[in-house]
Amino acid sequence: MAQPSGAPGRVVAQNRRARHEYFIDETLEAGIVLTGSEVKSLRANRGSINEAHAGERDGEIWLYNAHIPEYGPAKHFGHEPRRVRKLLLHKREIDKLIGAIRREGATLVPLSLYFNDRGVAKVQLGLVPGKRQADKRAAIKERDWQRDKARLMRARG
Repeated sequence: MAQPSGAPGRVVAQNRRARHEYFIDETLEAGIVLTGSEVKSLRANRGSINEAHAGERDGEIWLYNAHIPEYGPAKHFGHEPRRVRKLLLHKREIDKLIGAIRREGATLVPLSLYFNDRGVAKVQLGLVPGKRQADKRAAIKERDWQRDKARLMRARG
């Protein structure tokens, strides 16, 4: 699996659908508050952020609907797979994101979940406006044209 730009370390989960659904204006890295069994489950490459999103609650940024399955050996000390998880950001970043969410109607979408070089779990967030159906069709049309153009250039010599 290819590593996303700006996301060093071992990638656990990616949200590939987000790049199709949204225009990604800006990306940033955030820490995530996890329990021990969640970290063990992520280290076993189990986890999904395909349906996840981030939002504001009580002046903080939280990750909603991320699925980290229970870790089998930690049965008695387990966790809820879809619990809301707090994201760790600087106050200035939080204020900027909350302003963008409230004013511009932007959405915070997790793009990847990974461990950095020091072994700390991180989430790469994208600040995104929505993509309309016509925009999606235009992007598909452009991608198909680029593919066809490359095929024609190879055929010519």
